[in-house]
Amino acid sequence: MFKILVVEDDMELRRLFSRVLSRNGYVPIEAADGAQALDILEHETVDLIISDIMMPKVDGFELTASLREAGYKIPILMITAAGSFDDMKRGFSSGTDDYMIKPINVDEMIIRVGALLRRAQMISERKQSVGGTVLDYDAMTVSYEGSNIMLPQKEFLILYKLLSEIGHIFTRQQLMDDIWGFDTDTDPHTVEVHIGRLRDKLRDNQDIEIATVRGVGYKVVKRV
Repeated sequence: MFKILVVEDDMELRRLFSRVLSRNGYVPIEAADGAQALDILEHETVDLIISDIMMPKVDGFELTASLREAGYKIPILMITAAGSFDDMKRGFSSGTDDYMIKPINVDEMIIRVGALLRRAQMISERKQSVGGTVLDYDAMTVSYEGSNIMLPQKEFLILYKLLSEIGHIFTRQQLMDDIWGFDTDTDPHTVEVHIGRLRDKLRDNQDIEIATVRGVGYKVVKRV
């Protein structure tokens, strides 16, 4: 089960987030401010951080920046009343992965948490292979039968995502949320374009193919 560190000085809000996370299968750990969060991280391993910005002692900007400087790659979701563009820019500059402005919809928070965790899992695995086909995340390449093809980032991430669970159907919206981001303005039909390009590049691959499940989404299947 994923552990989520909730850093929020408003006790009622902190407990609300924790209850919602628990109901959705996560294990929440609570911290009243950034200083307490840093203390917790010295002896707890967490999978994601939800952090307010305006807090005593160590605020969300300082917490995020200090974690990134220390080499922590934990996904961070900032949830804050500081909703100006400058605040958002500073949040992303400090190293946050996503940003929500209060008041929030807790169901949307859960969607964003899931997307961030899936993206982090994709990055942490670094390589995936099926038969003689190998995807290398660091090089953004797919290799098979002596060929080594460098893919554009979005194409690579789509293939990497599909290959993470062979046979599992991913909807077009799931791919958009995980790869383009929850707030993207990109036309969802762009997924179809990228899938088409991937199929063209993999037409000679003997290990895998991308199948369309009409009206649902896409999946990678092994060639017989």
